Amino acid sequence: MSGADLRTNEPPLAERAYGIRRNALRMGEVQGQGYIAQALDIADVLAAAYFHAMRYRPEDPAWDGRDRFLLSNGHYAIALYAALIEAGIIPEAELETYGSDESRLPMSGMASYTPGMEMSGGSLGLGLGIAVGMCLGLKRKGSDSRVYTLFSDGELDEGSKWEAMMSAAHHKLDNLIAIVDVNNQQADGPSTQMMGFEPLAEKVRAFGWFVQRIDGNDLDAVVAAFDAARTHEGARPRMIIADTLMGKGVPFLEARERNHFMRVDQHEWQLALQALDEGRRA
Repeated sequence: MSGADLRTNEPPLAERAYGIRRNALRMGEVQGQGYIAQALDIADVLAAAYFHAMRYRPEDPAWDGRDRFLLSNGHYAIALYAALIEAGIIPEAELETYGSDESRLPMSGMASYTPGMEMSGGSLGLGLGIAVGMCLGLKRKGSDSRVYTLFSDGELDEGSKWEAMMSAAHHKLDNLIAIVDVNNQQADGPSTQMMGFEPLAEKVRAFGWFVQRIDGNDLDAVVAAFDAARTHEGARPRMIIADTLMGKGVPFLEARERNHFMRVDQHEWQLALQALDEGRRA
């Protein structure tokens, strides 16, 4: 099965994004805290990736012909688990084990534990370099599989990211699609204040990439960006810069000033789910 195969089937992408957000909130409630705002902001990108763009087999996560999805920002694991559950790669019942002892769903992504998790991403800045190596390996094998990698704007503080950008362009890795989540939030405050990285699109284009900048919470824009990245004919890597809103879909979480790692009071989880449901019906 592939994402492309699911385009004409129910449920539509908006329902998939809703399912990813709902899964993430249910997992967050298990621990009472976590990287909930990031899971909500990136749900539309993950819905388009797993149910429109990527090629994979839910029953065989290690299928050699699959597209690879590398989660560089390992603290977003709750978001990726939510997508893997929605895709049928992880059973829904396991979300109740999130972050618990012996769970296959630890709070930071670990490739050795979780089906569909391609890399361990606790240390930030590594995903793009690993993706470069995977892309080179796939090309040597004659594979037409693509490597998608998601990283956060905070990771742009790391020099290894910029070295990997140069390397990807040098090797003309047209099988690489990178997505950077620009939500302007990291542990110490707004990302643009911690280390200025704008104008990001112009900088990455100067490195030799095909670059698009979109509203990462506009599903139509996200789908169009994935399509353009996959069909671009230039022999160069592709990047989608996705501007997103932390806590997207739950207004009272969107409004929180500091939401990098969020504690949600016990009574608020049901309110969050209700807000998500109301937005779905609107």
